[in-house]
Amino acid sequence: MNNEPRPGRPRASSRETLAEAACELFLEQGYESTSVADITQRAGVSRSSFFNYFSSKSDVLWSGLDARIDEALVALAALGPDADAEAVRGILLDVVHDFAPDPLALALRNATAMGLEDELIADTGLRSARLADAVAQAARRAGIAEIPAAILGAAHATAVLSSLRVWAEQGAGQGSPDALVRDALGLIHDLPWRGPRMR
Repeated sequence: MNNEPRPGRPRASSRETLAEAACELFLEQGYESTSVADITQRAGVSRSSFFNYFSSKSDVLWSGLDARIDEALVALAALGPDADAEAVRGILLDVVHDFAPDPLALALRNATAMGLEDELIADTGLRSARLADAVAQAARRAGIAEIPAAILGAAHATAVLSSLRVWAEQGAGQGSPDALVRDALGLIHDLPWRGPRMR
């Protein structure tokens, strides 16, 4: 029996090889029907190699964006009492700047084919909550009261994640999500950064 690696697919346990294998399988047999074992077998790597790169099957889709969100949370936390809308929005734009098509973009565009609709709603909610909380905390540190700060957080997080979804659904190779996020953030004009304080 020939145990040589298949031509065209290196046996390197790279993140890209695993992500490619996972996305192929999600399209072929659906997200729920695909196991980590299926992914590692398709990629030609061990289970332990998978967990060197990803914490779960879902992490294959989200790890790229999560790394950007983690950076944004650090930057938002570093804003002091002088934080303003321009500083916050600049940090949020960095989340999507030069965001290339990746497994998440593929999943957002092919959610129905992959059987991922419910999973994506839940996972998007988690990321939105993290971003919203970080923006709200920055707003509170800048002197904005609790409820307006929470509204600002939710609005800014929704602007980022909704724009990313629309960009992916339209065809991630057709441009970047930067302009969509800028437009979405512009819709928050009725929520002034330094709005009236709640009594």
